[in-house]
Amino acid sequence: MTRPDPRRGNPGAAGRGDAAPPKRSLGQNFLVDQNISRKIVAALGIEPRDTILEIGPGRGALSGWIAKAGPGRYLAVEKDAALAMALPARAPGVGVVAMDALCLDWARLGNLPRLKLVGNLPYNVASPLVWDLCAGVATFEQAVFMVQHEVARRMAARPGSGEYGALTAWMGNFVTVDYLFKVPPTVFRPRPKVDSAVVRLVPLPPTARPESLSGLGTFLKHCFSHRRKQMRHTLKAQWTDAISHLFETNGYLPSCRPEELSPGFFRILAKTLKIHGPS
Repeated sequence: MTRPDPRRGNPGAAGRGDAAPPKRSLGQNFLVDQNISRKIVAALGIEPRDTILEIGPGRGALSGWIAKAGPGRYLAVEKDAALAMALPARAPGVGVVAMDALCLDWARLGNLPRLKLVGNLPYNVASPLVWDLCAGVATFEQAVFMVQHEVARRMAARPGSGEYGALTAWMGNFVTVDYLFKVPPTVFRPRPKVDSAVVRLVPLPPTARPESLSGLGTFLKHCFSHRRKQMRHTLKAQWTDAISHLFETNGYLPSCRPEELSPGFFRILAKTLKIHGPS
């Protein structure tokens, strides 16, 4: 795939900051295919009243398309200070902060009107960042992220599948996940060794979200660290006739394994067991 010609007025054309080599420590693989960039931004459905938060804009492959769509407010978070400084030249009007997105105060971001999130997330931060986003932002319109293909499959997995895990069950208590399309390594510089994919996250109604996060995340990680065990063995120390009855009334056998349980049932189970601790 050839690089876009900046003389043609392409919204994602090259600009300042592009000369710096990618930083392996930051997991930088820059998207250079403008058709993919356009598709990602189009999936966000930007409207004039929207607030857009782009995570990890890098060299701005998405930024020009976002600015062209004309959101009411456009914000960006970029860990690489040099790239953060270069971004306004590519996307006039963007408010960019040079910081690690893993340090964002998600609760405060939830106050932004009509918030939509987008980004090409580095492979090494995608899972923890989305985990924190789901728990931290109670109200946002949607999020469109490009992540490692394997991670996208886990995010969109259904109970009973091999990809279903703690991340899936956690996200399933906060958002619905749509797998949109696969992205090959050839559209990045440097090329990663694996495929990527684009997913869309849409929040569940407030009434469908957990009342309390205390212990749910820890509980999920504990269960899936023993994913080959039957649940009655994983929960041996806490197993009672009441827990056995809870499984049966929800359509599960005590012999089932974690990957067979729905996100909602994990929440019910954690609450019944009075699991406490960090989310």
